[in-house]
Amino acid sequence: MRAVGQVLIAAALAFGVGCARTDWIERTLVTVNVTGTWQSSAGWEFNLEQEGLRVTGSVRPSSGASQYWLQPGPIRGTIAGDVFHFSDNRDYLEGEVTVSGDEMNGMVRMRGSQQPFSLRRIEPSSPPASPPR
Repeated sequence: MRAVGQVLIAAALAFGVGCARTDWIERTLVTVNVTGTWQSSAGWEFNLEQEGLRVTGSVRPSSGASQYWLQPGPIRGTIAGDVFHFSDNRDYLEGEVTVSGDEMNGMVRMRGSQQPFSLRRIEPSSPPASPPR
């Protein structure tokens, strides 16, 4: 009986450690690249550069957008799996979107209100490499 109890305890510990490792891997796994120029449904343009989990860049009104309240400025963010969380340096704009190819969809908080938000990549950071000849 004692041996059975020890086996059950060992199995529970091994299972618990395995779950913790999976959570850590999921939080640090980078499955998307957001580098490039993105245009939002709200008339903003994001220029982003990703290095691993970290994203830096800037946000500004798109050409022709008449949003006087959006001041151009730097933004920062992180990637966890396929989720991009970002905010500006003034903590005026904060968002969390799910990245799927050249589109991002989620929610943004600005000036205290939260609303649906989407972005579409309009220009990658560099053209794709040509296939070898």
